Amino acid sequence: MSKFMYVFRGGAIATTGLSPTEVQAHLKKWYDWMGALAKAGQTHPGGGRLMGEGMMVRGHDRTTTDGPYAESKDLITGNLIIEAASLAAATEIAQGCPIFEFDGSVEVRPIHEM
Repeated sequence: MSKFMYVFRGGAIATTGLSPTEVQAHLKKWYDWMGALAKAGQTHPGGGRLMGEGMMVRGHDRTTTDGPYAESKDLITGNLIIEAASLAAATEIAQGCPIFEFDGSVEVRPIHEM
């Protein structure tokens, strides 16, 4: 298994006008998603230098593009390190992220082991 970093941009944190109830419901989706990753043994503590290659999953439609290229207007709202068999597998796992509910994006980057 290899390590990958998800860099989250936008989403509910960058969305104004949400009610406390909407925020709470959205946070539950995050807890559920991250809990499932942890239960499957796919989350990983720590970090490392990011490699140059990567993929971007963006927006409601979960459009996948080559490269870790974000628009400058995108606000980084968090990150997570996971373990997956490949970049393609890590990108597939990212498809389940709740950030897409509010048109956010997930940058998927391999981590170089030191």
